[in-house]
Amino acid sequence: MTTVINVPPSLDDATIEQVLDQVAPLPRDQKILIDARHTRWASPYALTTLLTVAQTRAERAAFAGPENDDTASYWARTGFYKHAEQLFDLHGHVPRARNGGESSVLLEITPVAKSEDVHDVVERIQQKAQAILVNELHLDPQATMRFAMTLSEACQNIVEHAQRGGWVAVQTYTWTKRLGRRVVQIAVCDAGIGFRASLESAHGRRMSERWDDGMALEDAVIRGVSRFRDPGRGQGLAGVRRFVGKWDGKLSVRSGTARIAIVPSWDDDIPLDEGLAPFPGAQIQITIPERIPPR
Repeated sequence: MTTVINVPPSLDDATIEQVLDQVAPLPRDQKILIDARHTRWASPYALTTLLTVAQTRAERAAFAGPENDDTASYWARTGFYKHAEQLFDLHGHVPRARNGGESSVLLEITPVAKSEDVHDVVERIQQKAQAILVNELHLDPQATMRFAMTLSEACQNIVEHAQRGGWVAVQTYTWTKRLGRRVVQIAVCDAGIGFRASLESAHGRRMSERWDDGMALEDAVIRGVSRFRDPGRGQGLAGVRRFVGKWDGKLSVRSGTARIAIVPSWDDDIPLDEGLAPFPGAQIQITIPERIPPR
């Protein structure tokens, strides 16, 4: 018997939780159909998380994609279907990516498993990032290098902690719902061991009675704690946090049953959300908004 997982019409870091809520109680070998036929929009975080869901299933999941042509075509341009056909049994029409004009996809969904993948990702995006960050988002030209480093550090988290491959995607869009201006968004997702298990693997690390996913995220994101003993290790997310803060951006990291966020003034998210549906690995979203030049 197949369990149908209903995907909401608009899919982002908040509404993807509706999908995870439905998947979490099911045995890994339960046959599921992820039904996204009526979905009209999805963020890069949501698309990479859907691929990550497929990686967690012992029984190959089925997937029915958007029926709306524009939505399906965009999902194809992001590279979603290229990877989905290797992970899901696809139902219905499967669009093929077409080369068009200017695209909001700075980096299509790309697998990351080793350090060489991270270097490739950074090289591929640097030229596009310069044009987008400076010309469209009006950030300082120096931000381009820091953006590339931020992307690298977020991806390196997969290499060092996931113990299996993950996904990265970068795109720009006008965030009408929240800001009414352009943003660039990085999504980095994996289905690995997550922050809690990674920190627990540290030799001799003593856990407090309150040790849980939320505290592990506080250690990793806020306090820069790492399972590595070498000085300077574990500073990747601290560097991401500093970059995000400088440009009034948002950082959110989900792992296990918790999600932590560095929340800017333009957003009303909560800093620490616990008791979420359990989900393996770590899912990171970085959002940098367009800078409004002073009048």
